[in-house]
Amino acid sequence: MHELSLAENLLQIIEESATEQHFTKIKTVWLEIGELACVEQESLRFFFDVVSQDSLARQAKLEIIKIAGQAVCTYCNLNCLISTYYEACPHCGSYTLKVIQGCEIKIKELEVE
Repeated sequence: MHELSLAENLLQIIEESATEQHFTKIKTVWLEIGELACVEQESLRFFFDVVSQDSLARQAKLEIIKIAGQAVCTYCNLNCLISTYYEACPHCGSYTLKVIQGCEIKIKELEVE
C-alpha cells in the first residue's frame, strides 16, 4: 500500500513544479518506473486519481514507462538484465550482481497548460 504515499509525493512534486514554472493544469504525467521498484502500477494509478481530485492534476493521464532491471556482475563484469534482486549471473553463476538500473521512480515529463 505504499503506492498511496508514492501518489501523494508525486502530486506534491508536480504542485511544486507548477508553482515554480507557473502552469495551471496537468494533462499528462509520464513516469519511469523500474521493474525492481516494487510498485503495483494499477494501485498507483488508482491512488493518483484519488489524491489528485482537488488539484491541478485532476483528470491527468498517468503514463507509465517500464524500465528494465539491469545489473553488472562484479566477478566477471558482465552486464545483464534481471527481473528480481539476488539473481545469479547468467554467465558465471556468481551472486555478486550490482544493480545499476531498474529500481528508480522518476517523473520523465509533464504535459501542462
